[in-house]
Amino acid sequence: MSQDFISTQLLVAGQWQDAADGRTLPVFNPATGEEIGKIAHASKADLARVADGAAQGFAAWRALTAWDRFVIMRKAANLLRERAESIGRIMSREQGKPLEQAIIEINGAAGVIEYFGEEGRRLNDTLIPPRVPNVEQRVLHRPVGVVAAFTPWNFPINQIARKLGAALAAGCAVIVKAPEDTPASPAELLRAFCDAGVPAGAVSLVYGDPAEISEYLIAHPVVRKISFTGSTPVGKHLAALAGAQMKPVTMELGGHAPVIVCEDADLDAAAQRLCAAKFRNAGQVCIAPTRFLLHKSIASSFVDKFKAQMNALKIGSGLDAGVTMGPVVNERRLKALNELVADAREKGATIWQADVPLPNEGCFFAPTLVLNPTLAMRMMQEEPFGPIAIVSEFTSLTDAVQEANRLPYGLAAYAYTRNERTERLLGEQVEAGMIAINHHGLGVPEVPFGGIKDSGYGTEGGPEAVRAHTLIKFVSAEHEKAAF
Repeated sequence: MSQDFISTQLLVAGQWQDAADGRTLPVFNPATGEEIGKIAHASKADLARVADGAAQGFAAWRALTAWDRFVIMRKAANLLRERAESIGRIMSREQGKPLEQAIIEINGAAGVIEYFGEEGRRLNDTLIPPRVPNVEQRVLHRPVGVVAAFTPWNFPINQIARKLGAALAAGCAVIVKAPEDTPASPAELLRAFCDAGVPAGAVSLVYGDPAEISEYLIAHPVVRKISFTGSTPVGKHLAALAGAQMKPVTMELGGHAPVIVCEDADLDAAAQRLCAAKFRNAGQVCIAPTRFLLHKSIASSFVDKFKAQMNALKIGSGLDAGVTMGPVVNERRLKALNELVADAREKGATIWQADVPLPNEGCFFAPTLVLNPTLAMRMMQEEPFGPIAIVSEFTSLTDAVQEANRLPYGLAAYAYTRNERTERLLGEQVEAGMIAINHHGLGVPEVPFGGIKDSGYGTEGGPEAVRAHTLIKFVSAEHEKAAF
């Protein structure tokens, strides 16, 4: 067996261990199709031990002061930074993204963890002035308990860091169900927390059958909150399971992000920034711009500039020097993208693909523009979640906003304009949880991160994310009148 072969274990009550029944799942490199590792497949017996360990870990973690929790979280963040390149190589092999992007993700996750650790120190109780003498009214924020966090493969460390950071900052313990496609880099994230000194069971890690794990953990009495990032249909199913147990949820679900490019936009800046955002991580980004709505007067010029940017992309294995776009994560994703493009072509779209060489093996998909789309095409309803940009034209800003709001999704949206009045109008009228205008300033830890409508509920950024992991308790007490 190659020294590069990675065996990923479960983290149960502070101990790394194989599944109780010895079951494993294979892990593949999407750039080559080579099996590069295996992961432990948790059984219900493993999950029971995880839940028991998490209950003990919660008791130990919440007993620490906010300062002590911050110190441990800051140490975990620094360990991540120290190990960023080695973990990045693991992530690139199992997920496909270029090494530079993987390292950026890991360092970004360290910043998220550090921010939430600091925010936990600011989670203050509140005194409310009473209406009668000698009464003290306090509002307390206390950790909700053990959180079950379900995370996707497209950002295998950053998505966990958001959930883990906010929950730990509030004093909660966390059971992470990480993605089976990309298991080893999440394990290294959890290892950093263990090495930083979190109590045994305060963080746990499982893999296996997603449906079995989610149904078991959501129903388990130890688990008191659910946090999920993934598709809207799965999110709705998990929210229903949680609702049956009266457990709160945070849901960061699918999107189909519109970008409106107005006639007064800086086209060079728009083309450069939008191309980088669209094809980052091979387009497998929940907030990636996807439906390009271009004012008719500048559409042709913008498309020419965008094509030039696409032709400058270098496609290949994420570990190769100079690569700017790697493969999609697996054969299923590749098949889905090909089916969407075939459907659009059959229904009259013009398909343009970047003039860049693709490797002969692996799950590579050419950066693609879909021109002249119609609403009959599947990709106008379904998020492609890959390196595909769909280009439409508009003449009226009202029509552009109407198209931007047409779908039931509302995660992210973008716009380019030099007109301040237009900026404010779009900020108000476009239905999305996050809107960036003339840049792509979404996702920094101190601001809200989440969607509306079918794109989810709650936020995974800012102080709101920490408070979402607390119970609000009101305590009112009348004291004897002080004698002076």
